[in-house]
Amino acid sequence: MSDKVAKHKQPWKSDELQKLQALAAKGKGLKEIAKALNRTEESTKDAARQHGMAIAKVR
Repeated sequence: MSDKVAKHKQPWKSDELQKLQALAAKGKGLKEIAKALNRTEESTKDAARQHGMAIAKVR
């Protein structure tokens, strides 16, 4: 089973949130952060919003 299936609708762990915060602070884009965390872009965006993090808009 792939990690994508295993993490479907799974709660975020503290280490994942720390990595999300670190990548967002470095100015990484949503797509890149989601891929690094093996999460969907929607889930990543929601988690960032819930924890008061801003993700850079990359063009």
